[in-house]
Amino acid sequence: MSLALKLVLSPLLAAQAISTRRRAPALPEPAGPREGQLGHGPGALRVLIAGDSSAAGVGVAHQDDAFSGYFTRALHRRTARPVRWRLVARTGYTTLQVHELLRESRLPVADIAVVLTGVNDVIGLVPPRRAVAQRAALADWLIDEGRAAAVLFGPLPPINQFPLLPQPLRGFMAADARLHNEAIAAWAATRKNVFYTPIELQLSPRAMASDGFHPAEPVYRICGETLARFAAEKMLSPPGRPKATTPPWGADAAGVSGGHHENRRQDHEP
Repeated sequence: MSLALKLVLSPLLAAQAISTRRRAPALPEPAGPREGQLGHGPGALRVLIAGDSSAAGVGVAHQDDAFSGYFTRALHRRTARPVRWRLVARTGYTTLQVHELLRESRLPVADIAVVLTGVNDVIGLVPPRRAVAQRAALADWLIDEGRAAAVLFGPLPPINQFPLLPQPLRGFMAADARLHNEAIAAWAATRKNVFYTPIELQLSPRAMASDGFHPAEPVYRICGETLARFAAEKMLSPPGRPKATTPPWGADAAGVSGGHHENRRQDHEP
């Protein structure tokens, strides 16, 4: 993206951003527990889910229909192991703010930490290089402090398909999001215990929440089941970490083509 063009259009982009925030309805974070366990027996997988509104599940009414519900159920099914999980997320937070939130939280040790951030970095005009550095600091803190054995970063969504955003704001944000994803993918490929995988999404109107900005249940289902599959096959099973050329696992937000839809019932245990 041309810096000169961004500077020329910056007053228009700023005005559109302010107008969009005013028009967008403020959706609440969903009800439901933010920690629990699926299954019984030894060898439980310990999972931390952290991030912004996409991790918190904004756009649906209950955590069962959010990312946490779909990810943990799919991971439990694919690994045939109990899954003990905890969600730490806050709407509107950047990667840096999520890191601070985790530092302030009493975190159990996790085998896998799943981090969903990035859209607020793009809104806040955080450059891709700085965004990667902030993710690196977060991953290093989780791993070096013994809070997580491995970290999985989810991709930024296809912002160009968000109906709430007007042009040219939508196009500029989408271009920045693609640069962020490319930078994160290249960086994660150099790390031993840090992972990233793209997810191809074609967003239909019913795949978006009523505000036209946050995901609805179909997107959370696709993302939760896709990242759980990646974790089970690439992080918890040999031969180990994927290459940077790993192709994206595509899905249509109207449904997961050819995939298995996990049971939506969530068992919550202390």
